[in-house]
Amino acid sequence: MTKIAIIEDDPVIHQMYRMKFEAAGFEVQLAGDGEQGVALVESFQPDIILLDVQMPHKNGVEALTEIRDAEWGKSIPVIILTNLGPEEAPKQLKSLGIHSYIVKAAVTPSQVVDKVKQALAAH
Repeated sequence: MTKIAIIEDDPVIHQMYRMKFEAAGFEVQLAGDGEQGVALVESFQPDIILLDVQMPHKNGVEALTEIRDAEWGKSIPVIILTNLGPEEAPKQLKSLGIHSYIVKAAVTPSQVVDKVKQALAAH
């Protein structure tokens, strides 16, 4: 079963994506902030990560930097899922090797599942 880590501070959003990805056959684990997200990725070793940018304790850039600095996190595909437009996104994201950038308000949950499947197929 393909494993996905969803690192998102809005409980309504991450529960919605949990249901959508579980229905699509994924094993899903959730983290409510960047600090929990780093620990989750290390222990869960997901096949892909959905990562929000604006979160408490560690934002998405800080969490992804920590993930990429660890040997276990260097090659996991990461999709940024945020409400920040690409022009508002922190510049460091590109250098941290993200697969793609999705604005939550511009896509449906089904489209996010499709993008994750595409990223996994390309990886």
